[in-house]
Amino acid sequence: MVLLENDAFLSELTKLFQKARVSGSVTMTFKRYDGHTKPKPRPGRPPLPESQEHMCLVRAKSRTKKISTVIHQKDINKFQVAYSSLLKGNLDGLKKLKKPKSKSKAE
Repeated sequence: MVLLENDAFLSELTKLFQKARVSGSVTMTFKRYDGHTKPKPRPGRPPLPESQEHMCLVRAKSRTKKISTVIHQKDINKFQVAYSSLLKGNLDGLKKLKKPKSKSKAE
């Protein structure tokens, strides 16, 4: 998995959406991230230091390509605006679902 900066992640995500338009899909995950890369220590050992800032780990996966980025708390608004505009531009080929007609009760 490739860890990218926020702007590079959005540009690579655009490429993933373009490839998935022909065939395939893109899976996105958002997860709270505390910055720890080591497991929690055993009881009796000194604990890991607490993080001062909350972060968000964003992952995108296509068939063969995986990308990820870490968004800091101060950058979340800028990333959210850019991500929403990216989604609006790339999710135009969705098919409408046909809703089953519900039978009305005869009175």
